[in-house]
Parts: sequence; structure tokens; C-alpha cells
Amino acid sequence: MNKLYAFLFAILMVIACTPTTGPVISGGEPLTQQVLEKPLNSSLSKERLKSFDNFVEREMAANKIPGSVLLIKHKGDVAYSKTYGTKSIEDDSPMQKDEIFYIQSMTKPIVSVAFMMLYEEGYFALDEPVSKYLPEFADMKVASSFDKADRKLLETESPITITHLLTHTAGFSHGLGPSELDKEYLEALYFTEHENIEARAKVLATMPLVAQPGKQWYYSASPDILALLIEQFTGKTCAEFLQERIFDPLNMNDTGYNIKPGTADRKSYLHATKPDGTMDVNPRQTPATGHTIFGGTHGLYSTAADYMKFCEMILNGGKANGKVFLGRKTLELMSLNHLPEGQYSDRGKGFGLGFGVYLSPLESGLPVSEGTLDWAGAYNTYFFIDKEEELIAVWMMQFTPYTNFYSLKLRQLVGAAVD
Repeated sequence: MNKLYAFLFAILMVIACTPTTGPVISGGEPLTQQVLEKPLNSSLSKERLKSFDNFVEREMAANKIPGSVLLIKHKGDVAYSKTYGTKSIEDDSPMQKDEIFYIQSMTKPIVSVAFMMLYEEGYFALDEPVSKYLPEFADMKVASSFDKADRKLLETESPITITHLLTHTAGFSHGLGPSELDKEYLEALYFTEHENIEARAKVLATMPLVAQPGKQWYYSASPDILALLIEQFTGKTCAEFLQERIFDPLNMNDTGYNIKPGTADRKSYLHATKPDGTMDVNPRQTPATGHTIFGGTHGLYSTAADYMKFCEMILNGGKANGKVFLGRKTLELMSLNHLPEGQYSDRGKGFGLGFGVYLSPLESGLPVSEGTLDWAGAYNTYFFIDKEEELIAVWMMQFTPYTNFYSLKLRQLVGAAVD
């Protein structure tokens, strides 16, 4: 992501539901555990992947990152499965591979896939206006200025469509930028108490748009509207739909909006970067339970192994465990860049229906294949799916603020290990 959206991700910690104070824990040195050797079917170089290990160890030694979990699959096999460091920089308990992380915006691809399942069942068409299903979005206005004092409300030139929601081109904000209008979104979406996703999503219908629909990619809370539409189409909460249609069939047993009873001790500690660039345990920890807003922007907990199962299904053309989750052509459509040239500001990259999409390895400066999918979460959780190489990497950490630095390092160092 560019610097603006890295900044936007960083502020996401303020919306991680109502924080509570975490327990006090004590002393220890970082540890690294290698769980598996390279399988015969993988052409990933174990020797080259040591560069990733060395990089992580250097960052931990400098107290720049906390413990983490890395899982890589290549050609269907586990190629690398490692834990780094400890559960906390103040705790000598080794990080475990089944650590549960708050994945923030890595919720978005899952909800987008769930929504497209309903597309395949004929509930909507991508070019239909959102107002066909949610009339509140029929008469939207566009802000002439992000500054309220100079702002005029302009008529929209075209309606907001379903595609606009999936591609962050509807004109909404996420409420995370530095402008006055972004701060108005932040207050309305996250600093105002909402009972459920319907209440939060419909707030967007009352806000001025930051741009004309379809004219600009602007990272947004649009996936919350997707979650609301899932509920409207199915009569189930988004949590129930995800559980029945994705989590249970994929055996994603540790993924959900609330951590299951008896597993809270596996929840990762949230850390915070201090002004000097070093880490400390954040005194405000995301609650394990009690969440009632089942949204599309953020909110899910998961493990590296669980999220890998979701990514494998994507890599396998929508199939897993003898079940078709999405048709291959639908996934191909989701994996294409849907933005006009120049709308997405990251080098060599565009955006599909719920995923970032690499368009040019040359322009990106990274050893990835054209068509590689990715996204990240505000607490520094990352994944990418390189279809050409049949390569998936999931790296889970838990600290704030967000930085795209480690996301790029994941692609750089894992990509360099492909023989």
C-alpha cells in the first residue's frame, strides 16, 4: 500500500471494538521454533528461507516486532511452518503455531468471497445499484471539499453499484484518514455505539461521499454494506453465514468474530510501537468475546493455519474438501484488476473484488507473479497467494500501528526462495 493507506491502516487500532486491559506478564527472550522441514514436493529453498528467519530475528532483537507465526504452502504441501519469539515481549512462553490473532482487514477477503457465493446463487448482479436492495443509498451526495467549512454537497453522476462496494470505488471513506471528512466518518462509524451491523452500515448512507461513485479508489467501510446485504439476502447474521458456508466446511475451527470458550489463552497479545520505534505490550487489549457487530471491514479472529485453509481454497479454484465454494470463473473475475489505470497508487498493483492484485512484477519491484492476490490486517497480519507458483504465505503478528514494510518483506524474501 502507499504511504496514505499505510497510515489509514495504522489508525485501525481505535476501532478494534471496546478495548479492555490485558493481564500483566513477565520476562523472557525471543525464541524461534522450526516445525517442519521442506517437503520433497516443494521447490522452495530451505536455505534461502533462512534469510527470512535471519531478518525476523534481527527485527526481534531490535525490539521492533513481537513474536509471530509463519506458514507457507507450496504445490499443496507445507513448505515452511515456523514460530518466532514468545507470546509477548514480556513473557518467555514460546509463541505457538495455533496462536489466535485479531486479523482486522483480512476479514474483507473472506466476506467478499461469502458475498460472491450469493452472486452465484442469483441474488444480485454486479452492475445493479445498491439502492435496489437498500433504498437508503438512493440519494447520495458528494462532498466538494473534505473541509466542512468550504463544503458543498453535489449530486452523484451515477448510482453506487455492487461492484463499487467490492472495489472500494463507491466513494465512501473508512474514517481513518487525517482530513475533517475522514474524521466525521470515524466518529459516525466507530465512536458511536451501534447495536449491530445494520446500524453501522446504514450510517454510510447518511455521509457525504469523498468522490463520485466509480471515479476513485478510496479505502473504505464498504464491506460492511456487503455484510448487511448477506444478512438481508439470507435472513442469517453474517457470522452465521460465514460459519455455515465457509468456516465449518473448511474446518476453520478457530475463526470467528468471538473466540470460542476455552481457547482465550491462545489469543495473541497486542503490542504497540513506542515513539523510539521499539515495542511494548499494549495496555489496551482487544476483548476475546462480546462482539455483536458482524461486519465486513474487520472483526474476525483466526490462526495462520485457518487462514491458510481459506487461501488454499482460493488457489484451488474455489474447491476444498470435496466441495465447491465458488466457481472457477467467478474467482477468475474476482482476481482481475477492476480499476482504471492509475486509480490504485501502489506500483504495479490494482484491486479486484475484495483482493489486492499484482499486475506487473517489474513495476512492483517484487518477486511475485502477475495475478498474485494479497491483503493485510491493521495489526500486521499478512497473506499472499501466488497462483502461478502455487505458493501461499501467511504471516501473523500483533502490533500497532500498521506498517506495509513487513508485508513487502514477506513477498520479497519468500519469493526469493523459489528455486
